[in-house]
Amino acid sequence: MNTFQLEATPRDVAGKKATKAVRKNGLIPAILYGRAPVELPYTGELGSGEKIVGLGDNKAVVVTDLTVTKESVRNLIYTPNIYVIELTVRGGRAVKAILKDIQFHPVTDAVLHIDFLEVFEDKPIVMEVPVALEGHAEGVKAGGKLNLELRKLRVKALYGGIPERLVINVDKLGLGKAVKVGDLQYDNLELVNAKNAVVCAVKLTRAARGMEAAASATQSS
Repeated sequence: MNTFQLEATPRDVAGKKATKAVRKNGLIPAILYGRAPVELPYTGELGSGEKIVGLGDNKAVVVTDLTVTKESVRNLIYTPNIYVIELTVRGGRAVKAILKDIQFHPVTDAVLHIDFLEVFEDKPIVMEVPVALEGHAEGVKAGGKLNLELRKLRVKALYGGIPERLVINVDKLGLGKAVKVGDLQYDNLELVNAKNAVVCAVKLTRAARGMEAAASATQSS
């Protein structure tokens, strides 16, 4: 994966009022997850923006509230590419992370909140990877239309082994045939979508149906 440089600022004041003030100032509230669970009661020191979030059973995680500027994340959000983020927290630590979730305004599509997930070299993660089709399907040559049903697939792997895109060769895909998740295999990757989910398919068009009908009529005569 390509890397994306991003700087964030710790956010020490939480709550709806504070969050609205952040957005009013042209910033985006965010949160960084990823540290290993800790035992409660927690006796360690918390840095700027850090807080304890309970998990139950006397377990909790330390997460960091942040803000980022709209301009700094524009090319990270509005792109078909995927990145591992080199996230630097002002006055704190630098970590590697990925986008975990983005919340958009239902009307304006403005970014309301971003969740980052810290990644580690020895800990698998799950993320969506774009699908890229290559080749010329046999079914298309016969008059069909190739449709990409799933533009991204969810994969589980070490972040260092996740490709920028998942390439599927469709040369042998015939009329009315489909490639499902269960048909795909990649080294060192686990696809976590439903195995019967259709990734791409060559669908019959009117032209293809006409060709099939003409062929059937020729054979019967």
